[in-house]
Amino acid sequence: MNKVLAIVGPTAVGKTALSIQLAHQFNGEIISGDSMQVYKGLDIGTAKVTPAEMDGITHHLINIRQINERFSVADFVSMASKLITDIQHEGKLPIVVGGTGFYLQALLSGLELGGDQYQDNQLRQELMAEANEKGNSELHQRLETIDPKSAAKIPVNNVRRVIRALEVYIKTGHLFSDQQNTGNKYDAYVIGLTTDRPILYQRINQRVDQMVKMGLIDEAKSLYENGGEAFQSGKGIGYRELFPYFDHQMTLDAAIELIKKDSRHYAKRQLTWFRNKTEPKPNWYNLVEHPETLKTVEKDVNEWLKDTHN
Repeated sequence: MNKVLAIVGPTAVGKTALSIQLAHQFNGEIISGDSMQVYKGLDIGTAKVTPAEMDGITHHLINIRQINERFSVADFVSMASKLITDIQHEGKLPIVVGGTGFYLQALLSGLELGGDQYQDNQLRQELMAEANEKGNSELHQRLETIDPKSAAKIPVNNVRRVIRALEVYIKTGHLFSDQQNTGNKYDAYVIGLTTDRPILYQRINQRVDQMVKMGLIDEAKSLYENGGEAFQSGKGIGYRELFPYFDHQMTLDAAIELIKKDSRHYAKRQLTWFRNKTEPKPNWYNLVEHPETLKTVEKDVNEWLKDTHN
């Protein structure tokens, strides 16, 4: 299997700096695995890598969507998979970096993209009502028109699975038959970055303060004034907490404290996800408290690259 290096971990733990360092050392290109950095103009609140920080390393899947456009996990897997192939054909190492655990899991472990993440209770109820009113065969015929491959595999009376296949198409625009579980597609080495919780939380709080100084309020206000509350891009931490402030429903200080709180909670969820759900399991390193561990990271990656048995 082709080799893919992944760097995961909570926000504010040093993923960007490490990825650029390893890209230089191992002739890599970086694929962003962050669900918010795809949006143009949302730079500060997403901690987007700057051109100076890139240090000549090619980055992908950054600034590829307008703020009013959607970006799904299926989009990510499709685009990242093609990029991995292209990067490998150039003789380079693909390095996937990000904190959106579900994106990384879907890409690396071939997660079936027709699961619960596409459930929409209202849509599901509408499809169920349609089946009850018009009959199972009518709903199955609708699926056959959209996705004949799925319809051929799903019995007419398996209404739950018919609805599931329709949900995926309606919510993502991708066929259910194109999104089945494929198993591990790559020989992936996953670096997990972490540090002690109090230190991590302190770094998050400091990062939010730095973002405010860099102009986060103006960036969020631009999103707000352009209809951001209704967009997927407006759901991101660092933006959604400021909307009540712009609506005069909250003080600025309270909004900033809420950003810090939500960021800390998100970091906790990220760690839980990467520890429990990421496959292959991450190899954990604490570079914040033990920067000398970088030599171990480099040695481990080098040994993995030399291993041709996978």
